[in-house]
Amino acid sequence: MEKKKKLLIDAVIAVAVYAVIMVLLNKGILNRQMRSLLTPICTNVMLAVSLCLIVGFLGELTLGHAGFMSLGAYAGALVTINLPFPPYVSLIIALIVGGCVAAVAGLIIGMPVLRLRGDYLAIVTLGFGEIIRSVINSMEITGGARGLSGIDRMTNHKHFTLVFILTLIVIVIVSNLINSRHGRAVCAIRDNSIAAEASGIPVSKFKILAFVISAFLAGMAGVVYAHNTGILKPANFDYNTSIEILVMVVLGGMGNIKGTILAAVILTALPELLRGAADYRMLIYAVVLIAMMLFRNSKFNAALIEKKNRKTMERLQKEGN
Repeated sequence: MEKKKKLLIDAVIAVAVYAVIMVLLNKGILNRQMRSLLTPICTNVMLAVSLCLIVGFLGELTLGHAGFMSLGAYAGALVTINLPFPPYVSLIIALIVGGCVAAVAGLIIGMPVLRLRGDYLAIVTLGFGEIIRSVINSMEITGGARGLSGIDRMTNHKHFTLVFILTLIVIVIVSNLINSRHGRAVCAIRDNSIAAEASGIPVSKFKILAFVISAFLAGMAGVVYAHNTGILKPANFDYNTSIEILVMVVLGGMGNIKGTILAAVILTALPELLRGAADYRMLIYAVVLIAMMLFRNSKFNAALIEKKNRKTMERLQKEGN
């Protein structure tokens, strides 16, 4: 009963957010700058939530998420450029192809790499992201350093509806996975991989599963990014991009999907909203980052987490009875 109530509340919030945004768009209240932020916010939410699956729930530090994003972006862009289908049909195919290409790359890199842990895994995934960027930079089909242009852009209200729905789908996929039997196994591996393996959980299998799903979702986000900007350059998917996504996950709270969503929204919108502050823009941005970190470690936040854990324990006890 408690779970259904929570799902209903989340659904109402999602519908309310969409309704408010559409009213603001139709009434012309949002200026051009705010309208241009809607799709990037959704893109970063998808990227952050997909990375949260690895960093927050699996407990592995990876710095190659921009690599999966770039694979999805270029694969999806090449599909829509070369296929003679209507825009929406091409876009749906591009989302599937982009996600699958990134997932295959995740499987290939994940099988040997996920045997590593901690700093070693971070360094190897960082190297993977840079290798992907270098390969894209040297290929003629991707436009090389000049970039890939001629991509159909998603700029109107109907496109935002599609992107918003896609963002909700990504959130639902990760949330349902974490609340499933597989998700509990992933969290058990994060807490104690040795104990999880001793209890019969195939650690390598679930690590690769989480890694592939995360890569697939990042690839889809890359497709959305490509069709929002209309042009792709290898420099857009460098080390800094992976760090920006990681910061969203860390500030939102490791293993906290709602916090990750909120952090992605704030950290995407803030630099653009502060553009008028000129020289003080990055200073204010840094102060906000520090304030968010201080809040995460405050007694108030600890009390909220304790209250949430207590409610969870009470719910589990009721289900057990």
